[in-house]
Amino acid sequence: MKRAGNILFIIIDQLRADCLNGALAAHVDLPNLRAFGNEAVSFDRHFSVTNPCGPSRASILTGQYAMNHRSVRNGTPLRHDVPNIATEMRKAGYLPMLFGYTDTAADPRVHDPGDPLLKSYENPMAGFHEVVEMRLEESYPWRAHLMDQGYAFDDYWDLYKPVSPTGDAPRLNDPAVYRAEHSDTAFLTDTFLSNIAPFKGQNWFAHLTYIRPHPPLVAPAPYNNMYDPAALPMPVGLPEVEAERALHPFFGSTIENQTAADFVEGFDSVEPTPENIKTMRSVYLGLATEVDHHIGRIIQFLKDSNQYDDTLLVVTADHGEMLGDRHSWGKMSVYDAAYHTPLMIRLPGNQARGGTVVSAPTESIDITPTILDWVGQSIPNAMDGRSLMPLLQGQEPEDWRSYSFSELDFSEPENSTLWQRQLGTGNSDSCLGILRDERFTLVEFAADLPPILFDHHGRGELENVASDPEYAADLARLGRMMLRHRMRNMDHTLSLCSLTPEGAKSKPRY
Repeated sequence: MKRAGNILFIIIDQLRADCLNGALAAHVDLPNLRAFGNEAVSFDRHFSVTNPCGPSRASILTGQYAMNHRSVRNGTPLRHDVPNIATEMRKAGYLPMLFGYTDTAADPRVHDPGDPLLKSYENPMAGFHEVVEMRLEESYPWRAHLMDQGYAFDDYWDLYKPVSPTGDAPRLNDPAVYRAEHSDTAFLTDTFLSNIAPFKGQNWFAHLTYIRPHPPLVAPAPYNNMYDPAALPMPVGLPEVEAERALHPFFGSTIENQTAADFVEGFDSVEPTPENIKTMRSVYLGLATEVDHHIGRIIQFLKDSNQYDDTLLVVTADHGEMLGDRHSWGKMSVYDAAYHTPLMIRLPGNQARGGTVVSAPTESIDITPTILDWVGQSIPNAMDGRSLMPLLQGQEPEDWRSYSFSELDFSEPENSTLWQRQLGTGNSDSCLGILRDERFTLVEFAADLPPILFDHHGRGELENVASDPEYAADLARLGRMMLRHRMRNMDHTLSLCSLTPEGAKSKPRY
């Protein structure tokens, strides 16, 4: 098979879509990503189909909804035989190189009980060639690099504690102990550039995953205080936390599950004062700018080495981040801020479409089928996502989806979650589905909990109108849409295969 060219697939962890287009865009400097957006096709209604990190990446890389791959929590195993971007790219003749992490929990059925793979969810997905390990809780190559540079630390997590330049008590936006040229983001970029250089002319595939701006929120100078906290907007939401809780029983546990104090290291407590919240948001934006700087280095390398026009370049995020919106932190929520992510794709030979924006609903499960489509590799029927190639070329298929769908599992079998304890839900019904069409967002629960309905022609996410009789017909219609969506997207691994006298035959899903 003649291969198409290079593929560079970049995931930025926890980058909100509105950093590039929306509420935070005016407050953060991302010159390289914005310049890339002028050369790529952007998708402004792009959503993660599930959260948090492990499940989200399982969906992105397998092209499957969580309801099918069922790796629904960090630490929930992914079946060993699920096709993914790495296994399928190998069929196309590519070596799938991983720079970073995939947060994959291994299938215990095919490993010895004593295998260290079964003691962490941060392992690489099957099929990947791990060039450098950069897992948040491990990052041993980066640790070794810091030691070589003369940094001393007794505990790995000390690296994530701000350090006062004057020796005083540290502040939230004091710098990290390491310099910018030695940060985890810089190290990963340096390693990628040095390792990928020899592959020029070989049609390579690389999956590059940046942990930042994922917490702990600590940044090296000058990114730690690049943005004036006082100049940043306060998070959106209802003024009083009790009003947020009153919207639905789910939100009380959501607000309590993660707080501002969980996003920093080295502080006994962090009160959610306006000053503290804005300061933490400023560090988050600084980390995003740091990632932008290093992505700029990579784009320049591709241009300088005459590989830019031969490389399919995809830039996205695994999920969003509440960042104090709705009095919440993290991504275990139902609001758009936790799921709405940027997606920019530059397709070789598609320069005429550079700078265009696609508003058709797209989902994180569409990325893998798109890459496979571009290299000419067949897309397994097990994949629920669809190739974005027609949309990239300015053609929207008549049968393209009119909504996006996401899921969230808020259970923990070994240690019940706050939601389970407060809502009285079990391991199998502590989950929800989210359907977003052009006007509404519907949230339905597996447990006996009332639905949530947001009308974006009204007050949007500030008001739950599910109990308003005026919306009864919309609630019923959207509920049927969600049911039909789940029925149409049940596991297709073998459902279109037939055994005949001539042998096994299969029809393509799309």
